Amino acid sequence: MKRSIDEHAARFDEKAGEYDDSKSDEYRACASLVVEHANPRPGDTVLDLGTGTGAIALPLAEEAERVIGRDISEGMLDEARSKADDRGLSNVEFGEGRFREPAVPDDADVDVVTTNFAMHHLSDGEKREAIEVITDLGPRRIVLGDVMFFDGPDPEEPFYSPEVDDPATVGALADAFTDADYPVTAVERVHDQVGVLVAQRVVPLGGRRGTGPSEAERASEAGEES
Repeated sequence: MKRSIDEHAARFDEKAGEYDDSKSDEYRACASLVVEHANPRPGDTVLDLGTGTGAIALPLAEEAERVIGRDISEGMLDEARSKADDRGLSNVEFGEGRFREPAVPDDADVDVVTTNFAMHHLSDGEKREAIEVITDLGPRRIVLGDVMFFDGPDPEEPFYSPEVDDPATVGALADAFTDADYPVTAVERVHDQVGVLVAQRVVPLGGRRGTGPSEAERASEAGEES
C-alpha cells in the first residue's frame, strides 16, 4: 500500500459528498457487472468490502437477505447509510472494516463477497493476504471489480494514479484466487485497465472445504451459470 490506511480514509472522507457524481462510465459499467455476477439468492448474506457510498451493497440488499458493507472512510459510510435510509432498506448494515480485517459479525455466514474499485490500493502481497482472509470466510462466490491490467500499465490513463494506486495484472489476481482454491470462472474486460473477475469455491470430492455447498447447491449453481 503506497499510503497508510488513515491517509486513504482521510482522502475519501474529503471526496465522499461528490464521489458518486465523479465516477466514470467505466466505473459504473464495472459496478453493474459486479452486481450482476454476485447474483445473490434470497436467503444469502453478502459482504461488500470497500463499500464506499453503497454502489454495490444497496442494489444487492434488494435481492439478498442481509448485506454487510465495510469501508475505512466514515464519510463514505455516512453517505451509504443516508442512501439506505432514503430507499427504506433495513437489511443492509455499514461499518468500519478492511480487506484483511473485515469485521464480519459473529452471527453472519457469508455466502457472497463483492468489492469494486478498492483492492487496487493494496500491494500484490497485500492483495494475496486479503484474498486469503476473504476465502477463509467460505463464501461460494467472490466478485472483484477493479482497476487491473489486461495489458501493460499506462499511467496516462485516468484509472491508474501511480502515487496512490497499485493495480495488479489479471493473471496475478487469478493466480491468487486459484492458490486459495477459488479458481476464476469468469472474466469481464471493461477497459484495458478495468475488469471484473468471478471466483468460485472448489469443493474437493468426498469432502468439503469450509462450509462447502451441498449436492443441491452445486446443482443450483450449475443452473445459474448455464
